[in-house]
Amino acid sequence: MLIVNTAPHCGLAPQYDELEKLYKKYKKDGFEILDFPSNQFANQAPESNEQIVNFCQTNYSVSFQIFSKIEVNGKNADPLYKYLKKQKPGALSGYIKWNFTKFLIDKSGNVFKRYAPVTNPTAIEKDIKRLLGL
Repeated sequence: MLIVNTAPHCGLAPQYDELEKLYKKYKKDGFEILDFPSNQFANQAPESNEQIVNFCQTNYSVSFQIFSKIEVNGKNADPLYKYLKKQKPGALSGYIKWNFTKFLIDKSGNVFKRYAPVTNPTAIEKDIKRLLGL
């Protein structure tokens, strides 16, 4: 599975297209994408959860699961992101740098790899195939 913190008005939002392509290509093999919008970076996800889902479905044809907005940094960071950052702290000592930070999780729930926000989702495909045994 790939866990991503997103924001629909981020300059990196076109990555939704590539994420959707990966999801459609590998969902039959058990691949999932979990999208957690966050408004912690430059107010790029100010809408309601419903508005974010509608925007992503309308503009990027997203069909993977978009969850409710969460905080990924700070004292109110979601426990999931506390776990992810502990497993793979990244270059900023355990902080999420920006929208579209990606975590690839293996079938046992271990964080396999963390990818920078600017990493295009298609660059992750070989790691996805490896974890799916393809």
